[in-house]
Amino acid sequence: MTSIAANLQQVRERLWRACEAASRDSAEVTLLAVSKTFGADAVRQAHAAGQTAFGENYVQEGIDKIAQVAQMLPREAIEWHCIGPLQSNKTRLVAAQFDWVQSVDRLKIAQRLSEQRPPGLPPLNVCLQLNVDGGANKSGVSAAELPALADAVAALPNLRLRGLMSIPEPSPDFATQKALFLRVRAAFEDLRARGHALDTLSMGMSDDLEAAVAAGATMVRVGRAVFGHRPLKDATAAA
Repeated sequence: MTSIAANLQQVRERLWRACEAASRDSAEVTLLAVSKTFGADAVRQAHAAGQTAFGENYVQEGIDKIAQVAQMLPREAIEWHCIGPLQSNKTRLVAAQFDWVQSVDRLKIAQRLSEQRPPGLPPLNVCLQLNVDGGANKSGVSAAELPALADAVAALPNLRLRGLMSIPEPSPDFATQKALFLRVRAAFEDLRARGHALDTLSMGMSDDLEAAVAAGATMVRVGRAVFGHRPLKDATAAA
C-alpha cells in the first residue's frame, strides 16, 4: 500500500509533466487535495508531506474535520475549501469555518455567505460553479446566466470573487476533455474582459488533470489519486 506522501509526490510529478507539455510554469497550478470521507489523520499526513490546501464536499463532515485537524495543527496551517453543493441551511457554518467556497451557483447562496461571514475574518473567497455541458450533473450556473451572477456576487461586501469551478461530464478521451475545459476557460476569460479581476480556474480531477492543465487550469481538485479509493456515493466536485 502506497503512502499519502508517495501519492502526493506522484500527483505533483503528473502536474509537472502536464505543465511542461503545455509550456506552463508548474507554479501556476495549485493542487487541492480533496479529503472527503478520509479522517483528520489523513489530512495531517498530507500536510506533513507539504500539502496545505484541502477540499471538502460535505459540510458537516468538513466542519467536524476542521475542528479535529485544529487540534493537531494551527488553523492557519490549512486552507479549507468547500467544493460540494451548498444548501441555504448550511451557509452560516460554511461562512464561519471555510476559507473558500467553490460551488456558488445562485445569488441567494452568495448573499447568505456574505451576510453570515463573521466580523474580523477576511472576505470569503468564492468561485462560481459553471455547468459547462448541461450533463447529468445539474449543479452550476449556465453560461448564459454567468455574467449577471458574476456581477452580483462581485458586488457583495464580504466575498471575494476569485474565478470559476466546473465539473464536466467524464470522458476517457483527452481531446474531448480538453475541449470542454477550454469552454470553461473561454467563460473565465470573458468575465475577465468584462472587468472582473479573476485569478482562479478550478477544473480537473484525478482522471483528467492533464487535459485541464492543457486548457489553462490554475487549480486541480484531486482526491482518489492522493488518498486512495473511497466508497462511491454521488456526483461530487472531485475524484
